[in-house]
Amino acid sequence: METAKGLRSLLLLLLATNGAKSSTVPEKEEPRNACKSLLNKPAQPDNYYLKDIIQCLADCRQVGSSDSCTSWNLERHWLYYESYLVENSMGTVDRPFVKSLIQNISTDTSEDLLFSLKPSQIPNQVMEGEDKPSDRVWLPKSFFGSLPGNRPMVRLAVTVLDIGSGNIFKGPRLLQEEGSSVLNNHVVGLSVGQAPVTGLSEPLEITFSHHRHPPNMTLTCVFWDITKGPTGDWASRGCSTQLGAEQTVCRCDHLTFFALLLRPVLDRATVMVLTRISQAGCGVSMIFLIFAITLYIVLRLSLRRFKSEDAPKIHMSLSSSLFFLNLAFLVSVGSGSQAPSVACWIQGAVFHYCLLCTFTWMGLEALHLYLLSIRVFNTYFGHYFLKLSLLGWGLPALVVIGAGSANSYGLYAVRDQENRTSLELCWFQKEPALYATVHGYFFITFLFGAVVLALVSWKIFTLSSVTANKEKRQNWKAVLTVLGLSSLVGMTWGLAILTPLGLSTIYIFAFFNSLQDV
Repeated sequence: METAKGLRSLLLLLLATNGAKSSTVPEKEEPRNACKSLLNKPAQPDNYYLKDIIQCLADCRQVGSSDSCTSWNLERHWLYYESYLVENSMGTVDRPFVKSLIQNISTDTSEDLLFSLKPSQIPNQVMEGEDKPSDRVWLPKSFFGSLPGNRPMVRLAVTVLDIGSGNIFKGPRLLQEEGSSVLNNHVVGLSVGQAPVTGLSEPLEITFSHHRHPPNMTLTCVFWDITKGPTGDWASRGCSTQLGAEQTVCRCDHLTFFALLLRPVLDRATVMVLTRISQAGCGVSMIFLIFAITLYIVLRLSLRRFKSEDAPKIHMSLSSSLFFLNLAFLVSVGSGSQAPSVACWIQGAVFHYCLLCTFTWMGLEALHLYLLSIRVFNTYFGHYFLKLSLLGWGLPALVVIGAGSANSYGLYAVRDQENRTSLELCWFQKEPALYATVHGYFFITFLFGAVVLALVSWKIFTLSSVTANKEKRQNWKAVLTVLGLSSLVGMTWGLAILTPLGLSTIYIFAFFNSLQDV
């Protein structure tokens, strides 16, 4: 009996033990991190290593991917991957984000080669007589003959890589430039193995198609330079850019990964540099304006003719308007978005008034120059300077009152292509009013000044040609006179028309106009 009870107890204990073991949940293994596995690059690339490269690239292509994606130096691993394809593969690679064509090419080919680069398709060779695709790469026949090694055949890999919107193949510089990006997130790779190919006598051509880019953006052909920093970066050395309305041609003298960078002409860094140049120029300009105004006051008190002549009075009115314009600009840029809404409205109105006064007095300088140099006779007008003053200070006031009644002033933001703010200042908040009362106003005064300057220049050079035999340096005097008059009537402001041509004209415009009265 006791034996039976002992056996029954032993049986229950065994069942309980087995039940406990069977109910135990095995620990889950952590998923394999493909990017971390790339830290230990094998001496000979194997399938696991190649799969890790593909998986890591897939994980890091999206926005919001782990910051660790930038620390694995994935770009260098991808170069190894392409070299492996050239050495060990034959055919194509077709994945959602990478399309590759690998094929043998004879080095003594007698024809140029053309390959299509449609992002959604595997690259393929375009035969003679077929239509040229919008995205393509052209390799001259001389390219294969210039390769080292005297090989009868070479393996060429053509790759189109979709890098996504993450940080892969962005580089330190592109990540710091707000608004900059790789066009359509597409990178084109060309390789004939691990041996570098540089200094081609005849450059290869890569054509990228795109929509018309905004006028405030610029396109640049670049290649991935692995020698720049620990991860590499984009560079343009050895590449030239031929811009088109809907196509851009890149010509490069080497092989690697290529892309077309889309950058704002005025990114945050450029805006800050231009602001500093303008602030420094305005400060220097104000010092000279104070000196000129003080000198005029002294001469007016000491010399009787300064009290009756109108030209010095007009010059001082222009100098005064320029001084207040520089001061209003420095205050507006210095306060920016920190000013309350009412104070910002007032700053914008004052800035607008000073700018219009400057434009008006430059137009009046041109009018006075016309009366003195072109019309000459019948130029007496009663209360001449008083009438000019009413026009020079009164007309801008009427325009500002009209713009203010429409509530046109407020915080103005300079933005890049992705609508991110680069600079804020108190100015116009309604663009129609800006175009009508600033751009239109300036165009009228500038056009009038340009016509008067052209007539005066014609008269000056005609006179200098008559007296050239008497004075050898008469032409130089005429040139210097015209340059001085052009600054007086505001011709340097005409550089604003050329600013869409590029960043260099913007720098020139900021420099010359901030120092107009020096």
